[in-house]
Amino acid sequence: MKNKPVNSSRTPVYRDAGFELYDAETTKNAFSLETENQRTPDLYIYSRYRNPTVTAAEEEIMKLEACNWALLTQSGMSAIDTAVSVFQNGNLTRPWLFFSEIYGGTISFIESVLKKRRGLKIHTFNPDKEKYSLDELEKILRDIDPEIIYVEAVSNPMLIVTDVEQVIELAHRNGAKVIVDNTFATPVLFKPLESGADIVVHSATKYFSGHGNITAGVLCGNDMELMKAAIEYRKFVGHMISPDDAYRLHTQVQTFELRFRQQCLNASGITEILKNHRAVRKVWYPGLTEHASHKEAIKLFGGRGFGAMVTFDFDGDLAEVKRKRRDRFINAASERIKLIPSLGDSKTILMPVESVWGAKYPEPGMIRLSVGFENFSLLEKTIIEALDTTL
Repeated sequence: MKNKPVNSSRTPVYRDAGFELYDAETTKNAFSLETENQRTPDLYIYSRYRNPTVTAAEEEIMKLEACNWALLTQSGMSAIDTAVSVFQNGNLTRPWLFFSEIYGGTISFIESVLKKRRGLKIHTFNPDKEKYSLDELEKILRDIDPEIIYVEAVSNPMLIVTDVEQVIELAHRNGAKVIVDNTFATPVLFKPLESGADIVVHSATKYFSGHGNITAGVLCGNDMELMKAAIEYRKFVGHMISPDDAYRLHTQVQTFELRFRQQCLNASGITEILKNHRAVRKVWYPGLTEHASHKEAIKLFGGRGFGAMVTFDFDGDLAEVKRKRRDRFINAASERIKLIPSLGDSKTILMPVESVWGAKYPEPGMIRLSVGFENFSLLEKTIIEALDTTL
């Protein structure tokens, strides 16, 4: 007796490794159609290829980015690997250009995989005084003729906002494709595909999940040929998210916009506290008029907010004084604000910048805050009390 259909509004968790294909003719047709790399196949074959639970979660993200396709992977790094790899074409591959202020994991991937193992020609574009010069970018584009440009809409941890719209225009004018890591900005603040980006990537571990209990990545786009290439690459290297994680992400992403808007509000409030406290020397937040790329943030985000990340440094003439104040702050705040090397969690978490990035940034007391959506008055009290202990 066949099971009756269940009147559920949710796609179930399909944990099948392989799917039933009934007979030889159906199997032949399924594998023949598989070579077309459609996002939603007529017949599912194997969960490394595609899975209906994963497909349902991808469709939820497509609504957020307003795109033609989204492909989930098991981490943000696997999404980045898939995104860049679809543009690799053996010895015919032209140089790739990466903005320098990007996620440390991406930088390590460039050095260890793209350069050392794949032998790709990689160039780096550096900011000048915490701001990117697009005039300089245009010169570099003419000089090296890159295949792709890779940029973060908001950098980590200095929160440099790039005029991505202008970058896309310059890149396309010079025959380059553009990949945008939109993890910090999220589609609430900016949708790069609407400005012509070729691929957008997110660490879905962060704001899309928002609870610190899933690792996932996603790449999004509109070009269907790029989608087919990405599906094929994801399939062959095994960058597929599990159906269980896809199911949980599907439920969590439905509250993403509500959560992120509150996180932006909380971050703005915390910025004011930090800015006005005498223990703090400097605050990096795109919403501050003194931030080097404040004008770019106004243009790109259009008043929708400035993100939920805040970076600050302690006052002090000596590096050791700043480190001591940093450590006191971390200890004093630790009951409510944990030191966790991630971001986008429901509760505010922190990370000491020097401990992660070493001497790359000269401010030894610098702390990066990922602001959560918890009760603001409790958060305010925790931060003020922790700052006071450093004086």
